[in-house]
Amino acid sequence: MINNDSRVFLTESIRRLAIVLSYATLCVGLLAGCSTLDEPKSQFAQTDTSDVSALGNVEYHTYLLANELFADMNPARQSRYAVVGFVPADTMKYSADHQNPLMLLGHQLEQGMITEATKRGFPTQEFKLSNDIIVSDESDRVLTRDIDQLSNVERVDFYITGTMVYQESGAVVNARIINARNKNIVAAATRFFPAELFWREEQVTTRNGKLYRTEGTR
Repeated sequence: MINNDSRVFLTESIRRLAIVLSYATLCVGLLAGCSTLDEPKSQFAQTDTSDVSALGNVEYHTYLLANELFADMNPARQSRYAVVGFVPADTMKYSADHQNPLMLLGHQLEQGMITEATKRGFPTQEFKLSNDIIVSDESDRVLTRDIDQLSNVERVDFYITGTMVYQESGAVVNARIINARNKNIVAAATRFFPAELFWREEQVTTRNGKLYRTEGTR
């Protein structure tokens, strides 16, 4: 038979065990909540594009284009990539005379893709690097378009480039990764870039070399 002292000790032990289990359950719940709150998020993971103005968000559209382009690619440290300019699909070259709200989109896509490729672990070549630092009265730089000042380009295994098809309200960008040796396209992606990425909606625009007023038409 259990005497009174033993019964009291057993009851007290059960009560203490219940308290310990309650505290343990509470701590587990708090830790689970903290881990959910601290879970790392992508810079644009929670962005609601339906309410976001296009103006100033070219990096977001470049990020989404890169997500699709690199979706099935695995970075290889022994391979080297070169990101070159995105050009209009009809002329295959940049034209400063083509006055369009997105006339600088090709240059920005080149620079943006260098950033996106590097962040994803794809080593990119900076082929516009000069042989030395170029110092002038106004500035100093190491990037140049002067062929005579360019340094030798190292081996390039893949090119990252693309074309743009301009439309009234923006441009369709077609990006691709090309094997430099056999010219095979190993990855491709397409995304629409709104016309208001760099400037607010303009009342006058150009279409096929002619001026058109757009006020009240959209």
